[in-house]
Amino acid sequence: MVNKNSGMVKEECKYCSDLAFYRFIIDSLPTGVITVDADRNITGFNPCAERLTGYSLKEALGQYCGTILQCGMCKAYCPLTTVLHSHKPVSLAATTIVNKRGETIPVRISTAGLFDDKGSLIGCVESLQDISHLKKLEREKENIVSMVAHDMKSSLTIIGGFALRLLKKGGPIDGKKEKRYLAIIKDESDKLESLVNDFLEFSRLQTGKLKLNFSATSLDKELMEVLDFYWLKASQSGIELVLQNEEELPIIEADTRQLRRVFTNLLDNAIKFSEGKGVITISTNETTEKIIVKVKDEGIGIKYNQLPYIFDSFHQGQTKMESEGFGLGLAAVKTIVEGHGGRVFVESELGKGSVFTLVLPKIQKVDDKENIKLLS
Repeated sequence: MVNKNSGMVKEECKYCSDLAFYRFIIDSLPTGVITVDADRNITGFNPCAERLTGYSLKEALGQYCGTILQCGMCKAYCPLTTVLHSHKPVSLAATTIVNKRGETIPVRISTAGLFDDKGSLIGCVESLQDISHLKKLEREKENIVSMVAHDMKSSLTIIGGFALRLLKKGGPIDGKKEKRYLAIIKDESDKLESLVNDFLEFSRLQTGKLKLNFSATSLDKELMEVLDFYWLKASQSGIELVLQNEEELPIIEADTRQLRRVFTNLLDNAIKFSEGKGVITISTNETTEKIIVKVKDEGIGIKYNQLPYIFDSFHQGQTKMESEGFGLGLAAVKTIVEGHGGRVFVESELGKGSVFTLVLPKIQKVDDKENIKLLS
């Protein structure tokens, strides 16, 4: 009898342990998890759901789901109602919720039924993922495409207008006027070509298909020339530029033009976010197979929750400064460095600055070169 009771205690303890473990998993998930009963009243609310909605577990428990979430699908197509009636899950539906502060948040929602041991539906579980970041990227993609299309149309209109003037002249055209018209057409066609090239480069960055032309490259020379170019701009902003490379670096195989683009993008960012103070330091060192370049600033830093997205296309860090551009600079840096078989990462502390580290191979592998040509 004692042994049986002991066994029961062990089974109960195991059940309690399993339940605690599952609760720990749900509470640790990076998505909001909400459970409701058959009347759609909330019975569970994990920490991520609290952060997403602004409501605490105590405030949410027992409340009608629609009151807390104010989901955009509640009136027209409530996923909970669908699951309760059809016993079929609703997966990855895009909608919105309104948090406690009245802010509308785009979310991706998945819903599934909860069944008891007899197979009877006793409630539902909802998973909510904040997709604000993705929606912002979509809007900015639309903006850049619209902006490029607008600028291209503007140049085409000007070219067409002056070409039409030249064609409609019945008699001889004044030489100076003809030359001026042709100069305008040439300028606009150059501008149009530049826009097309920028757009094609953007497309390659998006798909990772960037053509690299490898040749013998001196990083010392490239870094010195880039620093010379930026010295005046930095000093006018009250920033000191420092190059720390005690030993001469070996010649490596690289695309010189694209690597220069990497360094200029990083220096542009460092100067922009230094807010006119401090020192920007570029340091280099090497291992047997790699060269390491670090760009360190003493600027405003990057928020911890922004770090995973800093190299994404269109991503712009949330700072008090007015943003410029479309957030393609660091995305280009990542694509170019990885195209060289290297890697780039960032370390940052808010209010104390950032360090961008590039790790580049000294010698390009034959397979890497072939892969790049196939992609380009």
